Amino acid sequence: MGLFSRNTDSDGDSDGAKNSFLEERGFIASAIVVGAVLICLVVWFMLGGRSDNPTANPSQTPSTSAPTGQPTEEESTEPPVATPTARPTSTRTPPPPPNSRTGGCHDPNPNQAIPRIAAPTAVTWQFEGAMLIPLQVAAGPASTSPSGVRSCFAHSPTGAVLAAMVLLGQLQNQAVGISALKARVVPGPGRDAAIAASQQAAKTPKTANGEVQFAAFKVLDYPPNATRTIIQVVADLNNKAYGAMPVTLRWYKGDWYVELQEDGTLNGSVEPDILSSLSGYVRFSGSS
Repeated sequence: MGLFSRNTDSDGDSDGAKNSFLEERGFIASAIVVGAVLICLVVWFMLGGRSDNPTANPSQTPSTSAPTGQPTEEESTEPPVATPTARPTSTRTPPPPPNSRTGGCHDPNPNQAIPRIAAPTAVTWQFEGAMLIPLQVAAGPASTSPSGVRSCFAHSPTGAVLAAMVLLGQLQNQAVGISALKARVVPGPGRDAAIAASQQAAKTPKTANGEVQFAAFKVLDYPPNATRTIIQVVADLNNKAYGAMPVTLRWYKGDWYVELQEDGTLNGSVEPDILSSLSGYVRFSGSS
């Protein structure tokens, strides 16, 4: 079972269209569970992603860009269709150092503003496997382990957003995915189940996947001095549609950790939402 799972009992025309995305191999299902995360995750993150003509994975050269565009005023009622995005382009924003004594979880007084309209600034987007992940000097990650696992995020809403996306991105990278599960997920039955599934998946030859990249987010719940928060992460599914799934994080041992269900999934049997637009979400991606 992947970090995301779906309800196989649904039927009807609308559900059929939705399941057509969910039944496709996704970046987290392929990387963590069926060997091929939302993402980390993922339909897309977890269950989507294969197309009849899968696109090639992006170049492995680090890339950055500043987020552009704001959510539209009204959500479309048309069938889910994502606007094609351009290839990521580089900017002059310098990436944070692999390990820093400032910023991230080291900041004793991080900015507590919840990003509801404008995306975080001064962000560098770098490839983690086939996905672009966001890095910021102020909110993290401020530490990278010898195995490549990124950690140390600010105790703030922005820090939680970055922690969710970075972990999901790392989960789809088979080179670091199992290490990330062991180090960045709250200990318990859920983590054990996800690790076991990931280890089993590693024995299966990886299959080709469609391109999945982060597109937006929404902070669903962040009370003052939060020790637990929920971030809705949205991914662009092969330029076909957008998939959204809530990621629960807990402030644990001085950092943000992902909290899984006992079955090893992010949200049990709840399917990712297939969106027709990004209305109400903060656009945030490594594409321009």
